[in-house]
Amino acid sequence: MKINKIFIAAIGAALALSSCDDFLTEDVRGTENLDTYFQTADEVNSYVGGCYFEIAKGGGWWQIYNTWLISDMTTDDLWDGNTTQDDGYQTTTHFMPNGPEQGILQNFWGARYQGINTCNVALERIPGANMDEHEKTLRLAEVRFLRAFFYFDLVRNFGGVPMLTYYGQETTGMGRTSQEDCYEFIEKELAAAAEVLPQRSEWAAADMGRATRGAALGILGKAQLYQGKWEEAKATLKTIIDEGEYELLANFGDVWSVKFNNSKESLFEVQQMYGGDTYALGGALTVVTGCRNGVGDGWSWGPPPSDLENAFIAAGDTERLRWTIIKTGCTSIAGETQFVKFIRNNSSTFAGGNQNAKFISYKEDFGWTDIMLNTTYLIDPGQHKSARIIRKYFVPLEDRPETYDIDKIPLNHRVLRYADVLLMYAEACAETGATTEAQDALNQVRARVGLAPVTATGTALRDAVRTERRLELAHEQCRLYDLRRWDCDNGKKMMCNIFGPNGSFVKYNTGENADIYEKWNQIEPSDKGTRFREDRDLLYPIPLYEIQHSNGAIVQNPGW
Repeated sequence: MKINKIFIAAIGAALALSSCDDFLTEDVRGTENLDTYFQTADEVNSYVGGCYFEIAKGGGWWQIYNTWLISDMTTDDLWDGNTTQDDGYQTTTHFMPNGPEQGILQNFWGARYQGINTCNVALERIPGANMDEHEKTLRLAEVRFLRAFFYFDLVRNFGGVPMLTYYGQETTGMGRTSQEDCYEFIEKELAAAAEVLPQRSEWAAADMGRATRGAALGILGKAQLYQGKWEEAKATLKTIIDEGEYELLANFGDVWSVKFNNSKESLFEVQQMYGGDTYALGGALTVVTGCRNGVGDGWSWGPPPSDLENAFIAAGDTERLRWTIIKTGCTSIAGETQFVKFIRNNSSTFAGGNQNAKFISYKEDFGWTDIMLNTTYLIDPGQHKSARIIRKYFVPLEDRPETYDIDKIPLNHRVLRYADVLLMYAEACAETGATTEAQDALNQVRARVGLAPVTATGTALRDAVRTERRLELAHEQCRLYDLRRWDCDNGKKMMCNIFGPNGSFVKYNTGENADIYEKWNQIEPSDKGTRFREDRDLLYPIPLYEIQHSNGAIVQNPGW
């Protein structure tokens, strides 16, 4: 974890918008020596841009985005899905006992500590820079926010972790700090940052994407909520609401649109831009989760299960369903204005040779028709566990860059948005008996998609908020952490009731009424969740490499 030289990630221009003069557009500087750097405001700004770059892109898309995707795969909201390749995800997502050896978790751990070390360097060296003192104070607050976010991302996945709080800190023999103490540090850092950071409306246009007071308070409120600090979370989240910086977009379909990057609903986003063929400055998940066949949109990892689709149907929530899931055989895709052009190459997948034989087989297996072949979007059930893909990451043809590929997609990744704030506030209010306030916040979110207001109280209100969180925030890296923390009436965490041999998700997918596509494609087994253990799987395991190289100072999570 100790570093002597640092890469100045000046191509943190990935976190900028279109202006070539904004705060993250800097020249690549290669390797710099700490003794000669941090002399000027330009050098400080360039380095802080590198701190932002560590949010999701510092070492490559696969270090962070992969783990964010796995977090939803480890729930009832996604399958691993691609059944033509060995992904290595099932070690974690199917709750295998060799989880500590999972390389993806090791990559995530290392990337997050790289970000933390980068921030520690900044916090040590920025105070000595020759620059405007107010600007210096802002840069330090931004870095404190980012470091707290990196720790939050670690703690919510692994529990207590080693705490590196300054550059050059001796790590030999360093063990884990308790989860409680880690959260205490995170809360203090976010609260301090929130006192200094401007509101979003106070930043200049060229600074769009920087941390704000709202972002710091929002992550703080989430950290408090995750700990069951209901009164503290309620107060923090109410502050965001009362300050009036954010509001819901009128249309749910705009929330994950390229045209609405950094919208009035967004508290914090990973900034993405198209960097041409030279720079990897764009997003990855659009391609990673796109349909593998036909128009060749992607790699087909992470398809939504019918269990999630059924949840939307049960709630009468047709609006969010169409903006969350694309299903094989659909005659339109929400937001795709060139659907006929989009599917033009799709039918060729099932025309001629062996592929035609595949279509004939699917006609027999699923009742597909010749009309479907020519007029609908077909997602090959033989390559996708559920014959569905995520709509939120989908980018319509008119918004696609010239080179449509991994790391090229200019769709910002939404880390925190106002709907989440409202639903967290509703939950905190419901847990503390503030029924009217909980109903009001909950119903603001429901009203946008045309759902009737909730009038329930008590446990029914609590459950309504939980359902709403799943429907509103599907595939936004919230579900796993909600399932791990929510207590159910039988005394178990909700995750324990969904997974395990008798879990609701397992029983549905292995029962007679399972979805026809999911039942048919057993290359990824439908018994996902049967290996779940209540005494082990409410946290990820600490990567084995870290334990070995700490000489045993880092102790593994229980059950592993």
